[in-house]
Amino acid sequence: MAQWWYNNKTGEVEEGPQSLGVDRDGPFASREEALRAPEIAAERARAWAAEDEAER
Repeated sequence: MAQWWYNNKTGEVEEGPQSLGVDRDGPFASREEALRAPEIAAERARAWAAEDEAER
């Protein structure tokens, strides 16, 4: 089964880990999901911030 990665440096999607780990997010199950990586990361960051705020 193929895994997909989003390269934060180039903005490209890679099939399999091709670039340095520090430059990529993943793995994702599909190319489409990998294309949404920046959006997914922003959603998770907002959720974590809300959790942190709720704990105060």
